[in-house]
Amino acid sequence: MAGEEPYPRKILQYMEGFLVSKTLFCACELGVFERLQGSQSSASDLALALGCSEDGIERLLNSCVSLELLTANTDPHGTVLYSNTDMSSMFLIKSSPRSLCQSIEYSSRTIYLCWHYLSDAVREGKNQYEKAFGVNSKDLFEAMYRSDEEMVKFMHLMNSIWNICGRDVITAFDLSPFRCICDLGGCSGALAKQCVSAFPESTVTIFDLPKVVRTSQQHFVSNQDERICFCEGDFFKDELPQADLYILARILHDWTDQRSVELLTKIYQSCRTGGGVLLVEALLYEDNSGPLTAQLYSLNMLVQTEGRERKASDYSRLLRAAGFTHIQIHNTCKIYDAILARK
Repeated sequence: MAGEEPYPRKILQYMEGFLVSKTLFCACELGVFERLQGSQSSASDLALALGCSEDGIERLLNSCVSLELLTANTDPHGTVLYSNTDMSSMFLIKSSPRSLCQSIEYSSRTIYLCWHYLSDAVREGKNQYEKAFGVNSKDLFEAMYRSDEEMVKFMHLMNSIWNICGRDVITAFDLSPFRCICDLGGCSGALAKQCVSAFPESTVTIFDLPKVVRTSQQHFVSNQDERICFCEGDFFKDELPQADLYILARILHDWTDQRSVELLTKIYQSCRTGGGVLLVEALLYEDNSGPLTAQLYSLNMLVQTEGRERKASDYSRLLRAAGFTHIQIHNTCKIYDAILARK
């Protein structure tokens, strides 16, 4: 309306966005969704069960209702009873195959702490592990895997991501001609499982650091996954297994252009004739106008790694520099996209 004072709604929403994240983190950390799974409870009963103050838990529960993470209904006695929404039951329960609980924990306890130093990262142009955790980040993954506990948390993060997003990127192209596949930095094996499920004639070798391989064998990949095997090594330093197809899923965004070309060149030299490489990354629009998720991920790469999110044309340039041709781009219209390049 004419003469109405401007109201900074969007700015206020952005300014207070961290309150939403911390509300979700807190509810997961306290076990709210676990406790409510398959049942409903009053604030007083939940406070007693979780060892919280009734006033505090009621405020948290009501905030979760507004965020559509919980529902609230009043019984005939006037008591408000809270229960999980379908979305929370699917994604915020640890036992759910599509659980994001481990991702949320990693975001809360690791990524969030790094982002405290975002201004420093922007000024300095480098990651902030030393300030956030007191560890030298010269060796990126030594910093990221600074303890066994931290490594397992990261592996759970990747596991939950590919349990939800893996099928879309693995089936973006027909990979059935590639019978021997190597997933470089395959971590927990979640993407390898999606691959052998979608393409039953293929086998996948997970290539990763020795301690990651051992942890994956102990906690993530069982003997029943017969078409998945492991190879220990550092993909920058050690010889790569021969394969028809190499997968780099959320790998190149960790590294500079120079390091990325170094790795892609090594893959090209190891790749069998007619083979290729599948890149899985969050692609930026060609005019850098979005998507917002990829732009924020790129800031996260600044805070946490040596790399960045890139445009499809950037990855095409890196692939060509390594010798690859016949580059195909597939936008999934979700978080992660796929690029297939052939030798």
